[in-house]
This record gives sequence, C-alpha cells and structure tokens, in this order.
Amino acid sequence: MTLLTPVARRRSWGLAALFLLPAIILFAIFTFYPFLENFKTALYQTAPYPGLPSKYVGLSQATSILSSSAFLQSLTSTFLFVVMVVPLGLLLGLALAVAANKTIKGIGIFRIIFSSTVVTSVAVGAIIFGTLMNPIVGLLPWLGINPNPPLLQSPTWALPAVAAIAIWQFLGLSFIVMLAGLQALPDDVLEAARVDGAGAWTVFWRVTVPMLSPTIFFGVVVGTIYAFQSFGQIDILIGQANAQQFHVNVLLYYIYQSVGGTNPDPGQAAVLSIALFVIIMVFTLLQLRFLERRVHYAGR
Repeated sequence: MTLLTPVARRRSWGLAALFLLPAIILFAIFTFYPFLENFKTALYQTAPYPGLPSKYVGLSQATSILSSSAFLQSLTSTFLFVVMVVPLGLLLGLALAVAANKTIKGIGIFRIIFSSTVVTSVAVGAIIFGTLMNPIVGLLPWLGINPNPPLLQSPTWALPAVAAIAIWQFLGLSFIVMLAGLQALPDDVLEAARVDGAGAWTVFWRVTVPMLSPTIFFGVVVGTIYAFQSFGQIDILIGQANAQQFHVNVLLYYIYQSVGGTNPDPGQAAVLSIALFVIIMVFTLLQLRFLERRVHYAGR
C-alpha cells in the first residue's frame, strides 16, 4: 500500500473539500439557515393584523402551543398514523419480497409491478385512492358497501383511509429494500438449515429473519421518518377545513396549515416544526438504542 506524502495528503483533502463545497453551500442556504432561523421565529408571536410587527414573547408561546388541545390531538393522530403505516408497510413489503425472491421465468415483471409505487407521486396515489373511495362511483359502492358517512369524511375511518394510501406508496420502497436484503443472504446457510430438516417456516423465522434483521432495522428507521413526513394525501383528499374535524391533522400538516392557512402564523409553525424535529430525532435515537440490540450483523 502506497502512503501519501504530507503534501499529497493536503492536496487530496483540498480536492475533496472543493468537490463538497457546492453541496455544503446549498445545505447551508436551504437547510441549516432555515433550521436555525426557526428557533428565533419561535420566540416571536405573530401580530393579529397584517403589517404589524411580531411581538417577542420568549418561551411562553411554545408552552401555550405545546399544551393546547389542538397540538395534543395532532400528536395523537401522528402517532396513530405512524403505527399504522410502518409495521404494515414493512410486513407487506417483506411478504412481496419473499414471493418475488424466486428464480422463475417472468418474475422480473412482478418485481417491477411490486416496486412501481416508489415512483408514483403523492398526487397520483391520492387521486387513485380517492376515486376508489368515492361514495358514488368508487369501489365500495360497487361491492355493495356504503359506509355512512363516507370513509374520507368519517372521524373514525378518515385516518386509516389516508394511512392506506401512505402504506401503498411506502410499499415499493419497502419491497426493494427487503428484496435486496433477501438476495444478499448466503445460500449455503439456508441450504444447510433445509438439509438439517428444518421446514420452510422454521427456515424463514429462525434463519432468514435474524440474518435479515439489519435490513428490517433500516426499513423501520426510514419508514418511521417517512410516516412522520406524510401530509400530501391529507391535503388533497381531506383539505384544511376538515383535517382537525376528521382527526387527520398530523403534525406536518398542522405546520403546513400554520404557514399556508387563512391566518398564517410563522411563530406557531416554527414551534411545531421544532417539536416535530425533536420527536423524529428522539424516535430515531430510541430505535438506534433499543432495536439495534436485536440486529445480528455478520461477523458479530
């Protein structure tokens, strides 16, 4: 192995920094600066009338917003949405990956179909499911099922209906990740388990799942972040006027309402965005702290 001289090492570091500089500048302008500006905006209360200056209120604004019933309802809806989307999305993705992990003719077509939802936009997915859930020309009336009120107008079923759209869109990514993990497993270990007399379910549960645990762990972390950041389906199918009434006002949509609603409140939006950032960070750290203990890495 050739060792670089100090001069060559400095040049390589300088070249690497030069390549990274455009990305660093973009991140600084569009990510780091707005993120830090949030902490300043959260300390100012928006004036009740346009054109008036914001009033400095310190942390009292954060206390009042985070203890309000609207925030608590939004937090509950967010957690329920995440609980519905992540486990089902991963389980269905794993089931499809197991079914598609075959060496038979034409299986590539099914793999393309199963993964196609990853390239489908939120708007397209929402329109497709909105048509299927339409109370007049949708799938349910065709099957003879006529829920009253309709699914997307029900305080009970609106959130699961929107979660179903998010699951469908997350399914493509979940399938790709799980299939890649399955194809990376060593065949000799699986074959040895079969030779020892283990059945298909035993091989899957005792051998495949433990070896696939790093992939599953990655899917849980990515899926959780994805679920916390979903809001497009709600905006298209439910709308701002009915989001809170139908219990689908998840945190990200609550932030969107605070910025783009009829009465914009940047101070409230800043507090909510910081709260969402902290929640996602805490969830991710907890997953890294506790779930990773059950992950079996090769060579460990």
